[in-house]
Amino acid sequence: MYKTPRLLLAVFLLFLSAMAGAQECRLQFLDKINNDPIAYANVLVTSLNGKSVSGYVSDIDGKVSFSIKEESKIHVTYIGFEDVIDTISPGESKNIYLKSISYNVNEVVVTGQYIASRQDKSIYKVKVLNSQDINRKASVNIKEMLSTELNIRTTHDNALGSSIRMQGLGGEHIKLLIDGVPVIGREGGNIDLDQINLQNVDHVEVINGPMSVVYGSNALAGVINIITKEPDRLVFSSNLDAYYESVGSYNLNAGFSSRIKKNSFSINAGRNFFDGYGKSAAGRSLQWKPKEQWNFDGDYKRKYENAYIKLGASYFTQELRDKGDLLPSYYETAFDKYFYTNRLVLRTDINYEFSKKSRVNTTASYSKYDKIKNTYLNDLTILKKYLVPDQQDTTRFDNLMLRSDYSFGDENSIFRFLVGVDLNQEMAYGKRIKDNEQRIGDYAAFLSFNYYPIRSINIQPGLRFIYNTKFNAPLVYSLNVKYDATERLIIRGSLASGFRAPSLKELYLEFVDINHDIHGNPDLKAETSVNTNVMIQFNSMQGRTYEWGLEMNLFNNNIKDNIQLIPLVGNDNLYTYVNVNKFISRGVEFNFNNNVYPFLKVKFGLTFTGQSIENEGSSPSGFEYYNDFNTSLNYWYKKWDMNFSAYYKYNGKYPQLYFTGVNEETEIRFMEPYNTLDINISKWFWKRRINLQVGGKNLFDNTNIAVAGSQGGGIHTGGGTSVPVNWGRTFFVRLQLKFNK
Repeated sequence: MYKTPRLLLAVFLLFLSAMAGAQECRLQFLDKINNDPIAYANVLVTSLNGKSVSGYVSDIDGKVSFSIKEESKIHVTYIGFEDVIDTISPGESKNIYLKSISYNVNEVVVTGQYIASRQDKSIYKVKVLNSQDINRKASVNIKEMLSTELNIRTTHDNALGSSIRMQGLGGEHIKLLIDGVPVIGREGGNIDLDQINLQNVDHVEVINGPMSVVYGSNALAGVINIITKEPDRLVFSSNLDAYYESVGSYNLNAGFSSRIKKNSFSINAGRNFFDGYGKSAAGRSLQWKPKEQWNFDGDYKRKYENAYIKLGASYFTQELRDKGDLLPSYYETAFDKYFYTNRLVLRTDINYEFSKKSRVNTTASYSKYDKIKNTYLNDLTILKKYLVPDQQDTTRFDNLMLRSDYSFGDENSIFRFLVGVDLNQEMAYGKRIKDNEQRIGDYAAFLSFNYYPIRSINIQPGLRFIYNTKFNAPLVYSLNVKYDATERLIIRGSLASGFRAPSLKELYLEFVDINHDIHGNPDLKAETSVNTNVMIQFNSMQGRTYEWGLEMNLFNNNIKDNIQLIPLVGNDNLYTYVNVNKFISRGVEFNFNNNVYPFLKVKFGLTFTGQSIENEGSSPSGFEYYNDFNTSLNYWYKKWDMNFSAYYKYNGKYPQLYFTGVNEETEIRFMEPYNTLDINISKWFWKRRINLQVGGKNLFDNTNIAVAGSQGGGIHTGGGTSVPVNWGRTFFVRLQLKFNK
């Protein structure tokens, strides 16, 4: 009589036991725009008490299943899409929709912002080159990444490396940052962009126009901020990148990152080797010098409830060999020069949030740059080399920076403000520096206000108060206005002043080699500028998956006491720096974008830019105009997970204006027009863990572009009649391995 109740009790206990065990959950990840499944997305499943953590990857249909015993948090990530955080209960099944961050200009930007904000919400026009752009273009360094961008010109100096110009301005007028820390070590006013590796870069943010209020000196033409990957994005990540280019480039880079609860770290290392190109008639000297580069960087990040601290270090070293031609009469010896470049950056970032609207950010950094030149007499009969007396040289530059700001407000606030300090001190050492040591300090306080009188109008005035240890600095101001006429039509305008103190190199450095004889000028004045910019942007969405956009940008840059490098009176081979009364660049830029999501992206761009020099005692040059055109195409064939990319740019006849001290007149020389084209194809394998990429670069085979006009050559051409821009047509193959959790 008791058998039935006992049996029912056993079944009931068995049921409770099953309920207490793990139950299967099923998820499917879908694209929010077109409902396509998202294959190989990552999902992190964490119990609410944090004791149980597991990770999974969706299959080709975007599906994933797993078992849990209790309610848990899920964190879904996929490159090119916004993260999704949700909760799930045992036995639950659901669809999760991911939103693309590369569609409809809503990527997150940080350069010049109070807080990280969407690209279309920024009061500045920020151009973002994201990780997909970097990967599709197969760029090795930042010079390759920017070379086909509109309103940017790249050139190469065989001793000083590559350089760029933006809106007709270049060198010291462009602020180059890595995670907000200035890159030091300019040669002839330019950072060698071949030395900035992209291996650990997440994206690049480019702002054309003056940013002196926010970033101080060197930001008259714009800011390029290189943002590296955060170590805490994934639980575990590792990658290996092997690259070969037919010109003689052999690159190998690797990285690793891990997150353990509130702690995360990353380590990256790489070696880039270039075998040299362009032999001389004697067969030993090379136009493009062989070089070997090593990169190392590491980060540690600790998160707290409302704060984080991040420690980072990076080290770069390069050996460049300048082999000399054989010496008469027996042609058995040669003078060889070895140039060693070293960069070290140590940094600390601290972020603390008092509330969702109130926060403080602090960055402190120490940067060191040194360049060593050793000259040897190489005896090829016995394969020995000997140091040449008095032909050795070391120049070193150090920079200390402390930047801290407090901001109040969020994206929904009618009124926001930012106040901060930016303290910089630069030191120079070496026998080529006057008195063997010089230093200059730039200490500034800045503030800006962001006000929405109505939701469609955003007004942001700003001021920067500067104390410079060598020059009297004016009050620097800016006024930015953004008007959202409609949801699709945006108008931006800016009026800003700028200030740039001459660098220690322009003041005191003597640089002498076979192609250069440059002497600093301690009597230089500081540059000041007034810049205006108007931009109209329209985006029109046709259906759910097609969008086109049109942009027009008008700019005018007026620089007083512009610093120019000119030949000394009576000697065309010696150069020094002088101030020119006024340098003006102005122009218009058009961009037209097409996006058939997610398969096809097509872009077109056109610029007209003019330059003019005015100097007391000489007739003004008048405006000389040039035009550029570019287009890019990216097509994704979903069935095979294959990408095809093409990048074309027409660089129009380029006027180079400079004031010469020989006859107190403005000289003009013209760099002939040329075309560039890069094409590549990439294919993913093994659940997007392996990527194979092949392609060709500089397919129109550009090497040295002819220069015609006054005096033919110049300081960067060694007196010749051409400017080197590339080493000719090449083909490459690239293999990437990625393992993420």
